[in-house]
Amino acid sequence: MPASFMKTLRALLPAVPCLLFLAIFFCLPVVEILQTSVLDADGHFTTAQYVRLGSDFVFFKVLWTTFSISGMTALFSVLLGFPVAYFLSQLDDRIRERWIMWIMIPFWTSYLVKTFAWILVLSKTGVLFSLAHALGMVDDGRALVPSMFGVMIGMVHAMLPLAVINMLPIMRSVNMQLMHAAETLGASPSVSFFSIFLPMAGPGVAAAGLLVFITSLGFFILPALLGAPSETMVAQLVIQAINELFNLPYAAALSAVLLVAAILIFMLYDKLVGLSSLSGETRTRSSSGGTWSNTLLIAIGRLFSGLRRATDGRRPIMKVYGFGIVALLSLPIIVVLPIAFTDSPFLSFPPKGLSLRWFNSFLFSEVWQTSFLRSFGVATVTALASTAFGIGAALALTRLPSRWTKPFFAFLLAPLIVPRIVVAVGLFYLFSRLSLVGTDIGLVIGHTVLAIPYVVVTMAAALKRFDWRLDDAARILGASAMTRLRTIHLPIMIGSIAAALQMAFIISFDELTIAIFVSGGLKNTLPKQMWDDMILQVNPTLAAVSLVMVVIISLLVALPSLHKRLRMARS
Repeated sequence: MPASFMKTLRALLPAVPCLLFLAIFFCLPVVEILQTSVLDADGHFTTAQYVRLGSDFVFFKVLWTTFSISGMTALFSVLLGFPVAYFLSQLDDRIRERWIMWIMIPFWTSYLVKTFAWILVLSKTGVLFSLAHALGMVDDGRALVPSMFGVMIGMVHAMLPLAVINMLPIMRSVNMQLMHAAETLGASPSVSFFSIFLPMAGPGVAAAGLLVFITSLGFFILPALLGAPSETMVAQLVIQAINELFNLPYAAALSAVLLVAAILIFMLYDKLVGLSSLSGETRTRSSSGGTWSNTLLIAIGRLFSGLRRATDGRRPIMKVYGFGIVALLSLPIIVVLPIAFTDSPFLSFPPKGLSLRWFNSFLFSEVWQTSFLRSFGVATVTALASTAFGIGAALALTRLPSRWTKPFFAFLLAPLIVPRIVVAVGLFYLFSRLSLVGTDIGLVIGHTVLAIPYVVVTMAAALKRFDWRLDDAARILGASAMTRLRTIHLPIMIGSIAAALQMAFIISFDELTIAIFVSGGLKNTLPKQMWDDMILQVNPTLAAVSLVMVVIISLLVALPSLHKRLRMARS
């Protein structure tokens, strides 16, 4: 065998467990979805399900609704998040970390908690209408939920932090000296911003738009609870086809449509922008992009001659905008707090009386406690498993020859790109044959599939910064592999490993889509139990549970920052 081939195999060796795991529990279920959608009850090839979809006006309406809601969510998330990301990119590291913490706490807060909070805000008996009535501004009228307005508010609120966090790394990598040089040569600040900074930050903007759009394609919680029937999305049809119609081929065909749409969009993105931008890397700009685009950007810059002064990260207007966005993101947490302590069995604002009765209902309910402990246990095992798989895959990613890096990275990111509803349906088919539906191990496997891409991105970034000369020097001096791991690798990488564990735990603890299909109604996780209660009746116990989840997530997100401060104070 050629030496280069053997070198590639050796580099790939640490990723073998991860590759086998994803091949069995990700690729196989996705292939089975495609297969189920084109086979009849006798196992013969058929296009009946796709013919049914093609002749169904309701399906096309739902498909259009899905794409339009996802597109608008991506657009508004990027537009609202761009100034925040730019503002953060201009701050000192220490101050930026604090801002990011306050942005990430609402982001990692459960979708169910945020949706429940928006119901409290936008319903007829909610915060907004109560304040409006108190001020004499409105009479009894139509509530803001269920409606398209409610869906868009909820989805943009949920996706805005994702857009900010994906734009920030590439904005930070932009060389600001180029803008200063342009201004020295006579360009106005706004012209240098539009003609230099904006094009260089473009891949980050595109990455944010892509991830928000594809994530939104698989949403069903927000449209189901905040929307009317006219806001139904494809993922809701998939759940209905399995849980109510028991039509697995039809659900497979719906899932296949979402899968193909996500793959096509991902391929287009890679062609136009490049896959590396998803990991925060910039790509060299091509001079063949056309003089007309540069001319247009310069012209726009001249129209906004005062923009640079207004968008200076040190200017009050940017700080005010940043505080406003953080306040908006924190609104659900603020709203849930008083409702959790109400004495009334009904939801209303302001809450009537103060009581801990709903916390007692949660703490002393066997159903709630069982689901909470299951979620905690599943999330812990998921964090350990996905981090173990992800570290090996990330190590291989940094050692592979450049021509193999792109397809390998794309494969590892695939569970992040494919809508979750597709993964959940595929696992449901596979686990049904393996008798894993309604088991904790089934939940762990499903959650690990979803968590691996996040761990890989986190650890790959850390390993690229690692100075391997330290390892070589220790090896030359006779240190064993375990000694090098204990004295060099772990002390340097412990922060990134902790971040990967934290991220994987939160993803699992908050995950609902896999739980709906894999739990079988027998092994409910905390989000699944909340979902069942919200479908049947919204009650104050949900507010108490939501507050408990907010506290747990907030502590997990804030813990690394607090640990870093304590370590700096001691030193």
